[in-house]
Order: sequence, then structure tokens, then C-alpha cells
Amino acid sequence: MKAHNGMRPHDLLVLLKIISSKDNWLNKDLSTSLYISSSEISESLNRSMIAKLISPDKRKVFKNALFEFIRFGLSYVFPVVPGAVVRGMPTAHSAPVLNKDFISNDVYVWPSPNGNARGQAITPLHSNQVKAAEQDQKLYDMLALVDTVRVGRVRETEKALELLKNYFDWGHA
Repeated sequence: MKAHNGMRPHDLLVLLKIISSKDNWLNKDLSTSLYISSSEISESLNRSMIAKLISPDKRKVFKNALFEFIRFGLSYVFPVVPGAVVRGMPTAHSAPVLNKDFISNDVYVWPSPNGNARGQAITPLHSNQVKAAEQDQKLYDMLALVDTVRVGRVRETEKALELLKNYFDWGHA
């Protein structure tokens, strides 16, 4: 077994895509839909297995463990500081999944020339994350909720975690 050299930000993207896909996925599907090479998908799944975030057969995400990682560790392991104002795709509390729950002058976006909003840049977990999120609404929502945990205040974070539980479909955990 390979040594675990720590999680990488896009490992979270891979795990969320698996949750979004339910049980209907192959490595090549993840590679295509996330715009990540097949070898990097394989390495990501290995890191997640060693971290006990996915089963040894790499087919079932341990949702409770992933949720606890997001809740307690994400903002320490993959912190983010909002950057310059740019055009992009809304994220965190600015994304459609949360923007009706919070009134804020702060707008956060993943930089993208095709974006429909202007706001402070939030570095995505992976450079092709915007393209992947444009193709999968559930993935987009979960990534925006994760960004809320990374950058949000307590009230926003609590709401994001509550909604994330619904996306994790606990009946099948």
C-alpha cells in the first residue's frame, strides 16, 4: 500500500461527485465529468481510502466521516481568503442554494470568464471545478455549501452543514 501523503483539495471534489452520482459511476466517468485525468482519479481514491473516507473497494463514500471532515477540518486543511473582485460563478452563500437565506453585500465567486456574477474570488478546490459544476447541479450545490464552510460565518456555516446533510442522503449512509 502506498504511503498517505495527505489529502489534496480535489479529493473532496471526487468524493462529492461520487455522492452526486449515487452508485452509478466508473473511474472513467469521474475523470470525464470532473476534467481530471484517470490516473489522478485513481490516486485520489487511494488517498481517500487510506484516510478512511471511502470503502476499501473504493465504491462507497463513508458519508459520516466525510461530513465530520468537512465540519471540523476543512477550513483548517483547505482554508480560503477571498481575493480580488472578478467575474465568475457564485459560490458559498452567494450561490443559489443559499442566497435566498442570507442577505449580504459580500458576493463570492469562482473565477470564470463565463460567470454571470461579479464578486470576490474564492479559489476552487480544483481548476476545472467550475466546468464540472456547470454540468451537475447537485455537485454545484454541494461545492457551494462546502465553500460556505471554508469561508462563512457561524450562522452561514450551520445552515450549509444542515443542507449538506440533505444532499448526503443519510438513508443510504
